[in-house]
Amino acid sequence: MRPTKLMALAVCAAALAGPVAAEPFRLIVTDMEAPLVPNSVMDLALQEGYFERAGVEVELVRVQQTPMAMAALRAGEGEMANVAVESMLQSVAQGADDLRAVMSPNKSLPFLIAAQGGIASAGDLEGKRFGVGRIGSLDHTLSMQVLESAGVDTASLQIVALGQPSVRAQALLADQIDATTMSIGVFTALEAQAAGSAQVLVDVDAYYRAAPVVSKVNAVTSETLASRGPEVEAVIEALTLAARDFAADPQLWVAAMQKARPDVAEADLQKLGAAFAGSWSVNGGLQRKELEVSAAWLYASEDFKGVTPAPLEAWTEFGPVEAVLARIGTTDGSDALTR
Repeated sequence: MRPTKLMALAVCAAALAGPVAAEPFRLIVTDMEAPLVPNSVMDLALQEGYFERAGVEVELVRVQQTPMAMAALRAGEGEMANVAVESMLQSVAQGADDLRAVMSPNKSLPFLIAAQGGIASAGDLEGKRFGVGRIGSLDHTLSMQVLESAGVDTASLQIVALGQPSVRAQALLADQIDATTMSIGVFTALEAQAAGSAQVLVDVDAYYRAAPVVSKVNAVTSETLASRGPEVEAVIEALTLAARDFAADPQLWVAAMQKARPDVAEADLQKLGAAFAGSWSVNGGLQRKELEVSAAWLYASEDFKGVTPAPLEAWTEFGPVEAVLARIGTTDGSDALTR
């Protein structure tokens, strides 16, 4: 057989093998290790081979917090980034027209507000020190809404910017702050570390009722959609299938997390796995109605004062997730389709 025919056959074989490209598909995440929330699906999909089975080679790029993730995405240091919806809207307001949300692996983070043991109610927080990731961060804006709905004069709070939830948890233990927002996973670890020194002031359900906002999405650039579209779909497929497995059997998440986070007690993972059973993005997590409500809430906040709301299509692309669901079907659960 002539060399040219061999080369042609090789090209055809590569095309039939799936969406894998010469370079790994870099997924930017804002956790230094698998987090104790459903967002762990990104770490676990890699660890448990879901990306490989979907035909895409994924590499995780770890940065701290959304601003660094957005900067890394815009600088071409990754093809997809897990970022706050708020940051997407800010980018659009600043003139960016090349970023699109394509899915949400953990659309509503299971936030709660924890406080020093001596603080009996949300009303007791007035004048107290409240820890946030940074001024204007998602946890800051959402928590102020939650506390205001509970009747707290948030203007009286001493806002202390401390960074990641784990750092804020340690600050709470060290009496450097009086209260802060964290995920139920971080609080579970906090309880195990120092039982009785902190308590839940606003639980996960009450927090979400007060601020039913889609927290984070996975975003890509228009160039990535055009040049690596099949890989974008493969990543969405892998994360969706992993989420479905964890939703159907929380023990699978527990077992995977035992490998990823051997530092966490199995009893804590069991508690969290059961708590997350209805929180997985089993249909891609990108639902029009939820995104519209979230955008409307954010645009009404002080940070967006004077900003003309952008249409959903200016920062969201439903095509990839719709293509994935056309192949793998939809399933029942809390991630109900609203398109």
